[in-house]
Amino acid sequence: MNYYLAPLEGVTNYIYRKAYHNHFEKMDKYFTPFISTNSNARLSAKELDEILPENNIGQYTVPQILGNNSDDFISTANVICEYGYDEINLNLGCPSNTVVAKNKGSGFIFHTNALDQFLDEIYSQAKMRISIKTRLGKYDPEEFYELVKIFNKYPLEELIIHPRIQRDMYRNTPNLAVFGAVLDEVKAPVCYNGDIFTLGEHQNIVSKYPSVENLMLGRGIIGNPGLLGNIKKTTPTNKAVFKSFHDTLFNDYLKVMRTEQYALSKMKEIWFYMIHIFEDNAQFADQIRRCNHLSDYKTIVEALFEDKPLQENTEGYRCVVNALNR
Repeated sequence: MNYYLAPLEGVTNYIYRKAYHNHFEKMDKYFTPFISTNSNARLSAKELDEILPENNIGQYTVPQILGNNSDDFISTANVICEYGYDEINLNLGCPSNTVVAKNKGSGFIFHTNALDQFLDEIYSQAKMRISIKTRLGKYDPEEFYELVKIFNKYPLEELIIHPRIQRDMYRNTPNLAVFGAVLDEVKAPVCYNGDIFTLGEHQNIVSKYPSVENLMLGRGIIGNPGLLGNIKKTTPTNKAVFKSFHDTLFNDYLKVMRTEQYALSKMKEIWFYMIHIFEDNAQFADQIRRCNHLSDYKTIVEALFEDKPLQENTEGYRCVVNALNR
């Protein structure tokens, strides 16, 4: 089984990926948050940071591109590949309303004729391998049956399937009925992505779909960075390692962010998920959310690691995250 780190906008940037890679069970692939195409194929400083080789040492990193214009996609992909990459991922899964309104991400998959033409053009021109990350559809999971017919026309490196529709965002549960029904029809290698927070949920997917050899982990890893070590039974979640990971991440953000407040904001975003691995965390979650000064933040986090044990049963973590995302 191969394991991938999902691209979460604002979270799994190169700073996070590096800290994770150096502290926990290593992923087989790390996907960058999406890089938007543009007519001049120029990368912003932020986007360039994501793909610079020195920011991805020791990792198999796959840059992800968001766009719906084939010429812009190929131009952007070519620029990225100049940095040594030979695999690109096409984002057809982002459910953000601002993205969907531009007929990009999971907004693009509803326009099947345009999507088919787009794929024909990029695969006929591409000098690199192209994988696709997709949802089942925009309005209805039944849309996926038509999408599979389109995907099967092209030499996908792999198809990463998040079995929700755009309107679900991250609510409801993945539609395993449709995922299972079309699995044997997909010609490309398939990667499953969606709601693997616990060992039980991992085992459920693995046992139900033995032909699936690739799994992508997202919010489950952000909440419990030791999850993959638990799955592989190699490095169980350890509070000392967890603390070192946090400190590395925090200090690296302080080095690169324009202000201390930006660094604090990034850590709060990660703690939204990560706090739930601690037992009896409500008070600390509230304190972290409300604090506005780095000195206060450091005091709160030190007390959290000192006072609260990690949850032995991460089913509790999974339930809380579900509640937060309803």
